[in-house]
Amino acid sequence: MGKTVVLGLSGGVDSAVAARLLLEAGYTVYGHWLDIGLGGREEAAAVAASLGIPFSAGDIREALAREVMTPFRADYLAGRTPLPCARCNPTVKFPALFRWAEEVGADCVATGHYARIVADETGQVLLCRGGHANDQAYMLARLPKALLPRLVFPLGPYEKVRVRQLAREYGLPVADKPDSMEICFIPQGDYAAWLEEQGTVPPPGNFVDRTGKVLGRHKGIHHYTLGQRRGLGIPAEHRLFVSELCPAENQVILSDGTDLMADRVWGTDWNPLAPLAEGEAVTVRLRHSKAETPARLTLTPDGPLLDLLTPARAPTPGQLAVLYREDVVLGSFWITGARRLEPPVPR
Repeated sequence: MGKTVVLGLSGGVDSAVAARLLLEAGYTVYGHWLDIGLGGREEAAAVAASLGIPFSAGDIREALAREVMTPFRADYLAGRTPLPCARCNPTVKFPALFRWAEEVGADCVATGHYARIVADETGQVLLCRGGHANDQAYMLARLPKALLPRLVFPLGPYEKVRVRQLAREYGLPVADKPDSMEICFIPQGDYAAWLEEQGTVPPPGNFVDRTGKVLGRHKGIHHYTLGQRRGLGIPAEHRLFVSELCPAENQVILSDGTDLMADRVWGTDWNPLAPLAEGEAVTVRLRHSKAETPARLTLTPDGPLLDLLTPARAPTPGQLAVLYREDVVLGSFWITGARRLEPPVPR
């Protein structure tokens, strides 16, 4: 008898193809849709019906508001740049799927993420990158290690273009559905407008340079992130970048970008996913991009400390530092600060 699995069925292409691949691999699949209050149940149910699998729905609106949306807003008001998907996965999405797995007696939980679960030669279960450029393991690096043996990511070996081809070959009703936006609870993509709808936001204030000279007016610190160049609207002889956000003074500091490089990053809440030797050379992603930096991690009483062997540009509070050994995800922590190579001029 094959294993049973609860699949997070979103109503999109990825989870629909994941369902078909699981069926082909011999799993008994339960499709479970998670309601965030923006619709989509009908499409998910249609996918389940087309595949002949049981369909159910769970309401995660309250948990999403508490665990993701409220911290998202608090981060922006405090001058941090949040990463809501990485926060949602371990606190809302996967707990909801595992609760339903317990309810129906399923062995595993699956999603349409582009990542891989691999057992090494010792039998240890590891989270690894997806096999192609569409890898999403970064966003899963906050999951507890204890969950890994019960996770299945059918799309791990596939390229996105191939997944859409498979959807058409399988005749899935969502084969031509556009990909969803990155922040599920802000479907229009305008996070600043969403923040303003939620309540009071920081007022306009001054753009200043490192000496305190006023360069112009900003729209509110929630509109900006470290390293940002576009959308500043400040005439200057050279390009300007956001170098620092100062919520207490309601100021955004601009520079020519030469002060954005850092050689040390620190943070909080180290989440170990694989063995890591003290002082081992690893690589790290400091944001959701393809850029990786060689580094060494030290776990101090004050939290994780990362020495960057090659300086990195604009490590940003609120973002996630994810450590890798080749394809293996070693662990992650939330960035709270960084040491700049050129210390700011005292103000």
